[in-house]
Amino acid sequence: MKVTKFLLIGFILIGIQSVRAQEKKGLTLNEAINIAISKSSDIALASAKVETKNYESKTMKNNLYPDLRASGQFLQLSNAHISSSLSSNSSSSPIAVNQLILGQISSGVQLFSGFKLVNSVKASAHLYSSEKARLEQTKENIAMEIIENYANLYRAQKAVVLITDNLKSAEQRVTDFTALEKNGIIARNDLLKAQLQKAKVQLALDEAYKNVSVYNYDLITLLKLPEDFKIGIDENQFGNNQPINTMNDVQVALKNRKDLEAIHYLLKASENNIKIAKSAYYPSLNITGGLIYLDLKNTLTVSNAMNFGVGLSYDFANIFKNGTNVKTAKSKAIEVQETESILSEKIKNQVHEANENYNLTLKQNLVYEQAIDQAKENYRIVKDKYDNGLSNTTELLEADVEQLNSRINYAYSRANVMLKYYEMQYAAGQLIQSFQLTKN
Repeated sequence: MKVTKFLLIGFILIGIQSVRAQEKKGLTLNEAINIAISKSSDIALASAKVETKNYESKTMKNNLYPDLRASGQFLQLSNAHISSSLSSNSSSSPIAVNQLILGQISSGVQLFSGFKLVNSVKASAHLYSSEKARLEQTKENIAMEIIENYANLYRAQKAVVLITDNLKSAEQRVTDFTALEKNGIIARNDLLKAQLQKAKVQLALDEAYKNVSVYNYDLITLLKLPEDFKIGIDENQFGNNQPINTMNDVQVALKNRKDLEAIHYLLKASENNIKIAKSAYYPSLNITGGLIYLDLKNTLTVSNAMNFGVGLSYDFANIFKNGTNVKTAKSKAIEVQETESILSEKIKNQVHEANENYNLTLKQNLVYEQAIDQAKENYRIVKDKYDNGLSNTTELLEADVEQLNSRINYAYSRANVMLKYYEMQYAAGQLIQSFQLTKN
């Protein structure tokens, strides 16, 4: 008997833990965006690319500084024969030369190379700026993806609530119709219609639960949350009085869009690359200097031998060969320029469409809000008629379906207002600015 009690208590505790595991945890949209920005693999990859470009830019700048090298050699010689005009002919015995020590310090800097180094530094800096803009655009893309999934999850959760409530009404109707059919007050066909509607509502509820599971899993995957995490959404976030900023100003979008900014810096880099290609037409001028120490044992010692000079080189073949490199650089610049032009036109269309969609959603929201009262009143009228024998079961069930649809449409509409508003912000390149991001 005691064992049975212990087992019973154990099952109860397990059940309580299971229920708690299924409890929804509130997560605001702002919190979801913050989590996504901090945990996204795409953003981490974009950040790594920014760091890479930063180091590449610093590496290129280092080429502007002089080179400084030091080298030394110690050589053991064997049977060396030394002949020098400095040696004395009266020497009675040969000199033993078996070691050579050589040390050298040298430095050099390029004074002129057709502005190749300067333009290379500028090009690398522009590539770094382009990568930073891509990082910001990646954040915008991730935020928009989170918003879309968040809106989908809210729709599915709201559908579960509304359909569950409607299922209770359908079950009660079946119970009432069953009693009426037994007493011969209604035809069996009416009972079958009520039972059929209950089955349809149950199927719709099963579909809604499936959608909740799918959208919740998609969202927690994006946010890298535990697999058993159930997100609860507060619908009070979805107000219908979102302010319209200057989103309709296309110039604002062209100024703020980070993907366009990234291409703009690529265009600047391509212009520098043209100058780099043209630098081959110019001579190269270098200045060098150094210090040499030499010790040939028993023969010669050279110390404090400073040297400096200027070197000039020019490859005459580049007059004929380098034209292709310049044309290639110019062609790549044209490609980037056309890409920038295409994206600019695309942004203009996106801004216009986003504004129109938002305005349409606001109008639809008002209609759906009014439709709830209309559907509710319609059901009341049809119900009164049905109770008085002036309408049939089909009309009653249709009125009930319309009432459910009106509530679902309004709930969806509230989510759409939020979604379309942020799509408008995204089109204008101001989506991230709409949220209070936590700085890491």
